Amino acid sequence: MDEEQSVKSFRDLIVWHRSTQLCVAIYELTRSFPKEETFGLSSQLRRAAVSISSNIAEGSGRQSSGEFVQFLGMARGSNLEVQTQLYIAGQLGPGTPEKLVQCDALSVEVAKMLGPLIDSIRQKR
Repeated sequence: MDEEQSVKSFRDLIVWHRSTQLCVAIYELTRSFPKEETFGLSSQLRRAAVSISSNIAEGSGRQSSGEFVQFLGMARGSNLEVQTQLYIAGQLGPGTPEKLVQCDALSVEVAKMLGPLIDSIRQKR
């Protein structure tokens, strides 16, 4: 893929940019959570969201494509955590429905990008 050949940094990856947008959206969402959730669901969501883009960045700096795939797999797992926690937040009621939908849509978009990126890197090995 031509775009992949021009990637020199994790900052060149669209999936990294989307995952940072997701993280910012999660922080905005959780600002409205009740104080009792500061060390509960709010904290879990934030940590999982930060982990997505962090794992993409860390993996891109590793020595081998196998290690990169491993970190992308961790990013995918963190993204699934975010999706689960957003579902729970929707069931419990904190956060505005609009922001929950926005975060979920970004998370789904990140998931749709991670899978093909992982497959592409695996095929090149």
